[in-house]
Amino acid sequence: MTALRQYLGVWRIPGAPMLLIAGIVGRLGIGMTPLALLMVVEQVTDRYALAAVAGGVYALAGAALSPVAGRIADRVGPSPVLLVTAVAHPVALVGLLLASRAGSDALVLIFTASAVAGATYPPLTAAIRGAWNDLTDPASGRYALRNTALAAETTLFEVVFVVGPLLVAAFVLLADAAAALLGAAVVTLVGTMIVALGRVMRGWRPHPRESHAKGLGPLRVSGFPALLFCVAGLGIAFGAAGVAVPAYASAHDPVDAESVAGVLLAMWGTGSAIGGLWFGTRKPARNAARQFGQLLGLLAATFVVFAVMPSPIALGVALVLGGATIAPALTVENTMVGRISPVSMLNESYTWVVTVAVGASAAGGAGAGVLADQVGVPWAFVFAGAAVAAAAVVAALPTGSIARAEAQAEVRLEQALATES
Repeated sequence: MTALRQYLGVWRIPGAPMLLIAGIVGRLGIGMTPLALLMVVEQVTDRYALAAVAGGVYALAGAALSPVAGRIADRVGPSPVLLVTAVAHPVALVGLLLASRAGSDALVLIFTASAVAGATYPPLTAAIRGAWNDLTDPASGRYALRNTALAAETTLFEVVFVVGPLLVAAFVLLADAAAALLGAAVVTLVGTMIVALGRVMRGWRPHPRESHAKGLGPLRVSGFPALLFCVAGLGIAFGAAGVAVPAYASAHDPVDAESVAGVLLAMWGTGSAIGGLWFGTRKPARNAARQFGQLLGLLAATFVVFAVMPSPIALGVALVLGGATIAPALTVENTMVGRISPVSMLNESYTWVVTVAVGASAAGGAGAGVLADQVGVPWAFVFAGAAVAAAAVVAALPTGSIARAEAQAEVRLEQALATES
């Protein structure tokens, strides 16, 4: 009952239902667009290599320009940025579909449209996580709900990666890949517009001009680069798992490899969701850096366990249990971003997290693919575990920059809470 009251407390925060529901609808495109784009380009060019290039261009353009959108949002507010990108992104996807009609003869246009679509994807995740920090600011009297709110956000975000591909499959079954891409454009447009026009985003107040980010912005904030190193470790591991699990399925059940891989990854996500919901009811640790290091250490150990599982059933059980550490680790990560970063740079900080995670995931997937082919699937899991273990060491260093930044953030928080009481 206590846990239920905590989540009800989050739900009752003014504007929270919109962030939780419309925020997920608007981000379904994260799980839909890359897959639908890949299928559209493959169908018109009859080459997976070209489709992969288009997908890579889409992802890299988004990762490269996301921090720029975040900085603009910190200066003018998230609502205008979301409104502009909510329209620009679907227009770019329609342009991609029009260009694809010419097939391989329009590759330059296809790649250009893919880049524009990636570059204009709405920075919803950064805006929503920044909004949760604002809604649970010590001055609001709701700081006790921050851990629960961010846990709910992190856990619900898992839905994007489960429901998104399923929606693409449904569109392809009922129509075609082009319809799936249009569907992704529609949910992105509708969800983003609702969030952008909601009371939370419209209630944003500008920060003093002198506090605006300049130059490297949050990359110069003590502790933040080290935190991004940890984000990269997690990204490498997640990207590696996205390759290692299907490779494991192919090795153990070649006939139904795709189905087995899908079930296994879904079990991993289920474990994460369960762990996230439980973690959201826990009292925040006094030492967030140490807790982050411990969670990363546990997650690293799970990958070693995955490497020695003898069958898909055994791996499935291990994935559920091991997945329970994912959402808690990501919740602490998101909390630390909000604590370490100045409020005037919060949107940019969260977009840097997204950028680093996407780039690291791509690198992790590539590395795992090479290892799976050359030395075996277990080593792909070990590679993932090593990346997270390195992040755990950096996070847990008692005298490291993350620990120092967290200690300073704790002092500021205690002063703010004392002032409000």
